[in-house]
Amino acid sequence: MVLDNFRSVISKYDVIFFDAFGVLKTYNGLIPGIENTFTYLRERGKDFYVVTNDASRSPEQLAQSYVNLGVNDVTPDRIISSGMLAREYLDLKVRQGVVAYLGTENSAHYIETSDLKTLSIRQLDLNNVADINALVFLDDEGFDWNTDLTKTLNLLRKRNIPVIVANTDKTYPASRSRVSFAIGALAKMIEDTIGRQFIRFGKPDPQMFIFAYQHIKNYPNVSKKQILMVGDTLQTDILGGNKFGLDTALVLTGNTQAEDAEVRIRATGIIPTYICVSAVVE
Repeated sequence: MVLDNFRSVISKYDVIFFDAFGVLKTYNGLIPGIENTFTYLRERGKDFYVVTNDASRSPEQLAQSYVNLGVNDVTPDRIISSGMLAREYLDLKVRQGVVAYLGTENSAHYIETSDLKTLSIRQLDLNNVADINALVFLDDEGFDWNTDLTKTLNLLRKRNIPVIVANTDKTYPASRSRVSFAIGALAKMIEDTIGRQFIRFGKPDPQMFIFAYQHIKNYPNVSKKQILMVGDTLQTDILGGNKFGLDTALVLTGNTQAEDAEVRIRATGIIPTYICVSAVVE
């Protein structure tokens, strides 16, 4: 397996789309040296965005998490979250009533409006669901996996409402050698059990990349040929970027490890344009 130099790779592009977890940071904090990448991008006037399936917090809160780690370059306007697509859908299609959700209060806060209230599944009374007009899967924390997933199943048996999956990730790295279930896997389990088709937002869905493409500021007329998608997961970051017509760079600091990268690429048929050790400019 031939590895590409990340500095040489990104020098060819005007706009970089980064995945977040496994690319810019991990369970331990920032990827060591990633600050050099932001410095490189800033000094050369390249535009970048964090295109993430993380719907656990608003863009403002996600940006603050980088500030807390000592990085000021990732501002809210540079974050494209699947949660933003979920909110847009609710604004257009649901508009009023109550949206039940699985996730934390932080994840639900920014989809709530003056006309649309949110209610955690853990607080839901199955005997009083007439005002529930939608259900959103936001995050894998903030509820009891046994009691509240059973409650979710029964809510959907009672109410024929749209169900939005705001994070399609099925796993995320919990340590160097372990992964944990993400909310996308729980949504898939409920979907298969109830026999319903849910509405999904997030990579690899092209709508996520269309949304990001529309938010590019400094290069408003940029061609897809001048955009690079950098990710750690073949089935979301790389597949989504490929389907949208972008060049893609797989980094080996998250879901895809160096020892099994080549096997996974051959098994899935998902081929990145480049393979790099990390997204760090050295």
